Amino acid sequence: MASSPDAAFDQQTTSRHLALPQIIAYALPAIPLAALTLPLYVLVPTFYTETLGLSLATVGFALLLVRIFDAINDPLIGWAADRFRPRFGRRRTLFAVSLPLTAISAFMLFWPPVDAGPLWLAGWGLLLSLGYTAALIPFSAWGAELATDYHGRSRITAWREGLTLLGTLVAIALPFAIGFDQAIGLHGLAALGLVVLIGLPLFGAVAVFTTPEPAEHSRMRVNFKSGLAHLARNRPFVRLIAAFFLNGLANGIPATLFLYFVAARLGLPDARGALLFFYFLCAIAGIPLAAWAARRVGKHRAWCYAMLAACAAFAPAPLLPEGSLVAFAAICAVTGLLLGFDLSLPPAIQADVIDVDTASSGEQRSGIYFAAWSLATKLSLAGGVGVVFPALAMFGFDPGADKGSQEGLTALAIAYAWVPIAAKLISIAIMWNFPLDEAAQKSLRTRIETV
Repeated sequence: MASSPDAAFDQQTTSRHLALPQIIAYALPAIPLAALTLPLYVLVPTFYTETLGLSLATVGFALLLVRIFDAINDPLIGWAADRFRPRFGRRRTLFAVSLPLTAISAFMLFWPPVDAGPLWLAGWGLLLSLGYTAALIPFSAWGAELATDYHGRSRITAWREGLTLLGTLVAIALPFAIGFDQAIGLHGLAALGLVVLIGLPLFGAVAVFTTPEPAEHSRMRVNFKSGLAHLARNRPFVRLIAAFFLNGLANGIPATLFLYFVAARLGLPDARGALLFFYFLCAIAGIPLAAWAARRVGKHRAWCYAMLAACAAFAPAPLLPEGSLVAFAAICAVTGLLLGFDLSLPPAIQADVIDVDTASSGEQRSGIYFAAWSLATKLSLAGGVGVVFPALAMFGFDPGADKGSQEGLTALAIAYAWVPIAAKLISIAIMWNFPLDEAAQKSLRTRIETV
């Protein structure tokens, strides 16, 4: 009897033995999933405030409510992703069943009726949150378990995050090319919803049926209470998640405020789409640069250097005079390049800290770890909407006004650049002497695979 692809994928397989077409097939769903990250935090708030006319505080509250809901469903889905073991595979099965809900919810959120109110935004946002979490957690755990070596994990995350950036470029170009300043008809955000509705199930099916379920190295099952205790005692993970949250906040705030900063502070509303596209185009070039730097100095130290450089690049942004297109484009180029480090290196480090738990608890629990990772991501991004938006409103910033008050514009500039710098500096301090390097990770894998 011929063996199945899954049977051939034994416990000694690493990404160096996984064929490149299989890695690409696994990473393909990252393209449509990318439309559910940046647009949700940048384009959706802009569309619902500027085009549909909802207040800034109302939209911020609705999206903050969605993130609070994430605080409940993230750990539950992470626990389920580890606990249930259907015959088709615990990673592939949950990912596959999540796709219809995710695709439909995104479509409804991106193409609302012209009279849609906060209940529409919050309701479909909650359903999208549920579907997206149920897709992202097993998808991330799947990728982490496909590789077992230190640099092999960087290779898989580089491909996945590279395709994520490709999807982000589509998610930027399509709405701006068609336009989303009118709620009637097939506007740009609605077209993006159609892309997700079709592309996510299609690319998801390619991944599910061509990429094998990774080998599981669990020796025992850990109950929920003991599992939380192991997670809390995993010091490398605690350090990483704290640094990741702060850096995510540092990236989420300017991502949320980008369109407002360019239009209101720099007075360049027509350049918003082009600058955002350019920013993420530069990030694609940062992915292979991050992989090269990680091989030279280690993943955590390469990430720290990138964050330091990003702080230096962001510092002059609030001082730019109105109309500074070239100067701000240069900032976008540098910070975009460094975003490639933020996207590709922390997930590769996350896969390493899971090894600490697997070696100590005896159960391979990538799902619950990526649930914590997902929750930290969403909470950090929510800070850009649920906290910064009301704060800017207090300082008199009105995104619908033709010309905002000077106090409001100053608050916008400081929130856009200098607040994120402070968060990044703390993140660097946490990660600078991170204990899990290539030698330590190799030792952990030996313990896991020889027991």
